[in-house]
Order: sequence, then C-alpha cells, then structure tokens
Amino acid sequence: MSARFQLVIDCADPARQTAFWAAALGYVREPAPAGHATWKAYYRSLGVPEEELEEMADDDADSIVDPDGAGPRIWFQPVPETKAVKNRLHLDIKVADRTAALQTRREQVDTEVERLTALGATVVRVPEEPAIDHYAVTLHDPEGNEFCVG
Repeated sequence: MSARFQLVIDCADPARQTAFWAAALGYVREPAPAGHATWKAYYRSLGVPEEELEEMADDDADSIVDPDGAGPRIWFQPVPETKAVKNRLHLDIKVADRTAALQTRREQVDTEVERLTALGATVVRVPEEPAIDHYAVTLHDPEGNEFCVG
C-alpha cells in the first residue's frame, strides 16, 4: 500500500508562499478545519501561543491543496532562519507536451516561465542549448527555493 504524505516547505512568509504556489500549481488555499472560521482560530484551539500567531492575519492559510484531490497537501512552515543553500528537494512543474516537437515544448515552457515570473518567480538558469529531447528552465520562488519548469 502506498503512503499518504504532505510536502513541507520552510519559509518566512506563509501567506506569500501559499499565494504564489497556489497560482503556480493550480492549487487552492486550504480552508480552515471544520468548526473553525479561520486558521488562526483553529491554531488558538490547539493552544498555540498568541505570540506565535501575532504575524498571522485572520484569513491567512499556511497550506494549499489540489482541488481535484490528486496531488499532495503542501504546508508552508514558518521558520526564523533564511534559506542559505541549494534545496536538496525541488519541484518540477511539467507543462510541455512530451509528444510534441522540441521547439513546441520550448515555447510551452517559456510561456509558463513568463506566467510564473509575473507571479513573483525569478529565472535562475535557461539552457543555452536544449538537450536532444529535453528543455527545462530553473527558477526561484519568492523566497529563493529552486524549482524547474519543463
């Protein structure tokens, strides 16, 4: 039997990260658990100290979910330290039609890269020459986490 999992991404600003990644992946901000009007109210019910909730707006979500239920939940865990080194794990966003000609796939990837940079991503690396059958662009999300579009 396969295991269920969530992906956890350390960050400084969960609200900014949930907004970016929900738009990037076609996910939605996860609604507060049943019986709670907001995530802040939910965390209060768990006994999270008020000083830890000071920066959180009442309507902030710190997780996103696939509206179709196919992909994993992604939780953006606030941490005090900033990102310092390259990720050991990163997301690959697949947008290119693997059955199409390389030039068509390159155009599909470049179009998605334009959309993601408009959302706050930064291009890190574009291959000077695509591989024989592969083209992918490396980007940073708003907090500097690497991901690829291919």
